[in-house]
Amino acid sequence: MGEDVRLRAVVALAQGMAAAHTPRESWRAAAQGALIALGGSFAALSVWERERGRLRVLANVGERAAGEEEFPENEAYPVNQFPEITEFLHERWAGGGEPHAWVETAGGPGSGDGGRAGYCHQRVAALRRRGRGCCVVAPIVLHGRAWGELYVARPVGEPVFERADADFASVLVAVVAAGIAQTERLEEARRLAFTDSLTGLANRRAVDLRLDEAVERHRAEGAVVSLVVCDLNGLKRVNDSLGHAVGDRLLERFGSVLSLCGAMLPGALAARLGGDEFCLLSVGPSSDEVVRVADELCLRAGELELGDGVACGVASTGDPIGAVRSARRLFRLADAAQYRAKAARARVPVVAGREGADDPVIRLADSARPTGAGERRRFRGR
Repeated sequence: MGEDVRLRAVVALAQGMAAAHTPRESWRAAAQGALIALGGSFAALSVWERERGRLRVLANVGERAAGEEEFPENEAYPVNQFPEITEFLHERWAGGGEPHAWVETAGGPGSGDGGRAGYCHQRVAALRRRGRGCCVVAPIVLHGRAWGELYVARPVGEPVFERADADFASVLVAVVAAGIAQTERLEEARRLAFTDSLTGLANRRAVDLRLDEAVERHRAEGAVVSLVVCDLNGLKRVNDSLGHAVGDRLLERFGSVLSLCGAMLPGALAARLGGDEFCLLSVGPSSDEVVRVADELCLRAGELELGDGVACGVASTGDPIGAVRSARRLFRLADAAQYRAKAARARVPVVAGREGADDPVIRLADSARPTGAGERRRFRGR
C-alpha cells in the first residue's frame, strides 16, 4: 500500500470518528476505518476493564464469524488469556519505549509472521477456530495508560500481515485514541448537561426532554405517563440553623431515597428540578403503581434525620384528569397536587383527578391565576 493511500486511510478514519455522535458510532468508525486501512476482512475494538480483569469487545465489523455480534453485550475475555495487554505494555513503558502493534498467525510461532511470532497462543487458537489466517493486534493508549486494543484479521489464504502493517497499525491506534478521547469528552459534557451536580440525579433539562417524548408516546400509543412532583420540607430551616453544607447533605439523602423508590418503577427517571424540588417520571406502570411508590417515598422521606418529610403531588394519564396533549399540562397538574399537599401538610401524596368531577387539583391547575391567600401566582410549565 502506497504512502498516499495510507495517508488517505488515516484521514478517513479520523473523519469517521469525528462524525460519530454516540460512543457506538465512534467504536464502529474506529474498527471500520482500521479494517479498510489495513486491508483486513474483520476488525474488533476492545476495552480493558481493569476492575474486572477482562478485555470486553465493544464492536465487531466486517466478516463476522458465528456468535460475533456487531455490538456484543457479553463478549469478554480474561486478560490472563491475553497477557500482552498488561505485561508486555508495562515492560515497554518501563524501558522508556512505546507500545506498538504485532502480528499473530494461525501457524503459530515460527510461521513467518512479521511481528512477535505467536506471543499469545489463545489468539492463535481463536484464529484457527474462526477460519482466519493472521491478525494485527494494536494496543490503544489513552491518557498514558493501556485503554484496550484494536484487532484486524485476514482469512486463510490471504497474504499474511507484515512488520510494515503492524507499524501502520500503531499509527492508526494513535488516531483511534484521539477519537475515543474526543467521544469521552463529548459524553461527559452531555452527562453534565443533563445531570444535577449535587445529587447525581437527572436535572430539569433532562426531565423536559424525556417528558416531551413520553407525552408523544401517550398520544400515539396510549402509554400511561405519570409525574410525581416533590417539595422537600424544612430545607430552609436546616440551611438557616445548621448551615448549607448540612442542607446539601439533606438534599443528597433525599435524592438517594428518590432514586431507590424510582427503581420500583421500571425505567422511571428520578430528577432534581432545582432547589428543594424533585420529581419522578414514569412511563408504562399504572397510576396505582405510581401512587404506591409515592406513598413509599413519603414514608421514607419522613424517616430522614434532617428535614420535615416531603410534600408530594401525583398526576397520571391513567387517572381522570382530562386530555393531556402537552408536557406542560401534566406538569401543571402534578405541581398543583404538590402545592395542595404542601398547604395541607399532608404526609401522603395528593393525586390529581381522584376527587370527582370538581377535583380541586384540576381546578387549581386550570385556573389562570390560582386564588386564595398564600397560593402561588403561577405553576411550572406556564
